Amino acid sequence: MTQVENTTARALLRRLAVEQSERRLPSLAAAIVRDGELAWFGGRGQVDGAAPAADTQYRLGSITKSLVATVVMRLRDEGVVGLLDPVGRHVPGTPFDEVTIAQLLSHSGGLTAEPPTEWWERTPGPPAAELFAKLTPGEVKHRPGRMLHYSNLGYALLGELVAKHRGTTWYEAVRREVLEPLGMTRTTPRPIAPHATGYAVHPWADVLLEEPEHDHGAMGAAGQLWSSAADLARWAAFLAGDAEGVLSPETLAEMREPVSVADGDAWTDGFGLGLQLARHAGRHLCGHGGSMPGFLAGVWSDPAGRTGVLFLANATSGVRYTLLTDLLAILDEHEPRLPEEWRPATLAPGLLALTGLWHWGPVPFHLRVLPDGNLSLTAVANSGRGSRFVPQADGTWLGLDGYYAGETLRVGADHLNLNTFILTREPYQQGTPVPGGAGEWQA
Repeated sequence: MTQVENTTARALLRRLAVEQSERRLPSLAAAIVRDGELAWFGGRGQVDGAAPAADTQYRLGSITKSLVATVVMRLRDEGVVGLLDPVGRHVPGTPFDEVTIAQLLSHSGGLTAEPPTEWWERTPGPPAAELFAKLTPGEVKHRPGRMLHYSNLGYALLGELVAKHRGTTWYEAVRREVLEPLGMTRTTPRPIAPHATGYAVHPWADVLLEEPEHDHGAMGAAGQLWSSAADLARWAAFLAGDAEGVLSPETLAEMREPVSVADGDAWTDGFGLGLQLARHAGRHLCGHGGSMPGFLAGVWSDPAGRTGVLFLANATSGVRYTLLTDLLAILDEHEPRLPEEWRPATLAPGLLALTGLWHWGPVPFHLRVLPDGNLSLTAVANSGRGSRFVPQADGTWLGLDGYYAGETLRVGADHLNLNTFILTREPYQQGTPVPGGAGEWQA
């Protein structure tokens, strides 16, 4: 276990204690993950007369959605569904047949936030057929793809999609394909002792009201699960990159790409495919928040730093979600991550000859080999288009990101062909296939 040092642990525990005390929380647990391991755990308040432990269960709420989304992505990777498939191809008979699976995953399908039932989080839920029979075109609030509009109902559709294709319940599919491979043995649809009881804290007095707990039927895929800090730490490690046995690294990275955002070009919050995303203090975070009557939860992972943070509380309201980023900031202050040691690389034959200065017309670019054997093309003045490229079996290179994501780079004898853009060693080099030809430079 990668343990934090005593001074760091004390600072983390103090931040946790301040939150529990000032926000009047019956109990609060939190954890830090580093390099795939639980590095710190803290608990304040009481559950059954004792401080919460790392295996004490709390309600996850909407963090459930990310686990359901993981099974949907597995179905995609198997070729069973496509992200651009209309959901009606797989779960027919609702007013949302043309909304795509990707739009449901990213909360951009335009569906209503809540189902047309009683307050679903505080009442028993109907089965899928009964729920879907209640749906009308009035549950469409926005044109699909127009904007980010969070929808619990959308995940009821995704839960039913998983159930139909796996021939079992959405939970059984999640258990077999996600929880068991990750060793998340304390993540269940109903509470198993030791577990916290959910409470509402009176706004004007220090007294509690016990919140009800139910099976939410078809809506369970939006927020049914219970889990522990130890299990949620394994999930945080998964999101940070330890995806072996569940998803390919490429698919996990795809889930972390922003699809819909809350505030336009300068976005700080948004959604990928089943994951909430945030940009904070130079970090690109992925994870999810969760709330159900009596419970609050949150988990963020930083794949670049292989770090994760989480909290679980048994109160309907009160936790400031800045707790998560505050804990990360304390970790950075007391134990900043050291950069990886530089080591020389072994290059594939011919790669070194490709490196150096290239020109697209009069615009200079640098081409360099990255430590992983991929190529990086960047404008010398940092004002042009650039991308990373990964080698393909046919000798070409495929763009990974930036303007040329998905585009093909071909290496010629004295030039590079990047989807019809010709890069040459000299500006508009003569004798190369530059469209329009290349005349003489004039003084």
